[in-house]
Amino acid sequence: MAKRPLLVGNWKMHGDGGDLAVIVAIGEAARRHPAVDVALCVPATLIDRARGVSGGLAIGGQDCHAEPNGAHTGDISASMLREAGASLVLLGHSERRHDHHEDDALIVAKLRAARAAGLEVVLCVGETAEDHAAGRSAQVVREQLTRSLAGMDGQGIAIAYEPVWAIGGDRTPDPAEVAAMAGLIRDTVSGIRALYGGSVTPDNGAALFEEGGVDGFLVGRQSLDAEAFTAILELMDAAIR
Repeated sequence: MAKRPLLVGNWKMHGDGGDLAVIVAIGEAARRHPAVDVALCVPATLIDRARGVSGGLAIGGQDCHAEPNGAHTGDISASMLREAGASLVLLGHSERRHDHHEDDALIVAKLRAARAAGLEVVLCVGETAEDHAAGRSAQVVREQLTRSLAGMDGQGIAIAYEPVWAIGGDRTPDPAEVAAMAGLIRDTVSGIRALYGGSVTPDNGAALFEEGGVDGFLVGRQSLDAEAFTAILELMDAAIR
């Protein structure tokens, strides 16, 4: 682990005003464990309210448009996220790449827009099950990194390795595989925090964090549960003491 630990929750298309109590609880947990940076990326409709109850917890968006404004119905710009109270944004998540056919050229344009608006970025990369089975994991991730960053340095950027085949299921890579990918990420982009995402739970988090050589996690479904998310935070804090 090379950098200050970072734990990011991705609520995806979940959450409304009835879930603000979860954010309050996670914010309280974050204040009890100040050695770990904690953030929640919530739906855009919740950003302002989440910031209001989070007690200083970093709140982020889940995507942004590459342009600062314009005729882009239904989209949201990086500056709009910032104005709403976000301090970071997820970009390049596999669900955006797959569901919305986003390629690396679009992702780097969004990344530039986000950094210009003053947002930190968590950039997601990861291979499919087919690529993994064919032994192309390292090649795919290296290419995604190179193309998505297009020569940008790692300032204000964390890289989340999220193997597509591990997201939302019960499969996770061996910690040694995660460590190898974290090393590849750091070799490709200097000065960044390398995170792991993909079915992280309180049960597997300790091994992935301590043996996987990562600087933290990007957590999906477990971040909707304050108790589970706090348990992951606690194991990270315990590991660095």
